[in-house]
Amino acid sequence: MPALTTSVKDEICSVYPANLSAMVAELSTMFRFAGGLQINGGIVSLQAELTHPGAAHHLSELVRKVYSIEPDVVAISNSMRQGNMYLVRVMKDGERVARRAGILDVRGRPVRGLAPQIVGGTKADAAAAWRGAFLARGTLLEPGRNAALEVTCPSMEAAYAIGGLARRLDVSYRARESRGAFRADIREGDAISTMLARMGANDAVLKWEELRTEREVHGQANRLANFDDANMRRSADAAIIAVIRVKRAFEILGDDIPDNLRQAGEYRMKYPEDSLNLLGERLTPPATKDAVAGRLRRLNTMADKRAGELGIATTMDAVHEQTGVADRTL
Repeated sequence: MPALTTSVKDEICSVYPANLSAMVAELSTMFRFAGGLQINGGIVSLQAELTHPGAAHHLSELVRKVYSIEPDVVAISNSMRQGNMYLVRVMKDGERVARRAGILDVRGRPVRGLAPQIVGGTKADAAAAWRGAFLARGTLLEPGRNAALEVTCPSMEAAYAIGGLARRLDVSYRARESRGAFRADIREGDAISTMLARMGANDAVLKWEELRTEREVHGQANRLANFDDANMRRSADAAIIAVIRVKRAFEILGDDIPDNLRQAGEYRMKYPEDSLNLLGERLTPPATKDAVAGRLRRLNTMADKRAGELGIATTMDAVHEQTGVADRTL
């Protein structure tokens, strides 16, 4: 079980509803999502299989408080996964409890979604139902691209029913079938925080928001680092191309280069890593970034024009020959 999931269940298993209808909503949802009805020899019993010991104790307490019945709680060793499975069973008066909890309808048929009194209940009932669903089959995944508060449901009707209760609590949800299982999940970060708070997991909300902030800061730092790396690579590529073009321009023009253009070209070759601003500060007299760019551009244009007249390789041909790319960066 993911660490975040365990911490949420540790917290909310000690939270109990304040009124009877919410208690019924919670225990009904727990039985519905974690097991349900068992019929042996015409005798109806309720059963829930839970992986969290606190959840098993929580459900047992709800049954005692609401129906004054002592349920059976059995720990079963599970060789397929770490830890025990906890079985909570209501054997005595199972059918009566199932009817009162809305797990059986008025005609004695199993309810496929959730009981009508839960679906049409109060916001407190809705929050209690979500707490029960999470204790039964809930998972909380850490913030990131796959972040989700998810509940595995016994049917698509149950997924839509629990999802409808999320919407009543002003939380958006998605119901879906994935790998043969029905799920209702909440994926937006603020919505997850809202639902955790509704379920009573206030400490988990603080932890969730802390992890969200850490992930966002880390992601932003990575994006900035990648951006800086890309800029550095582009700057290095531009410097190489600029030097190749200036060298070729000097070869083409020889001594026939105006002094101001020659100085700009010489400094470009001498200080290939300098920005145009820094290059301009080195010139005598100093020149602006735009002035330096203009002088290098005119130098290359003069050389390319002369190369065209002579039918020889231009400055850009030199770039292509030496780097395999054709780029018009100075």
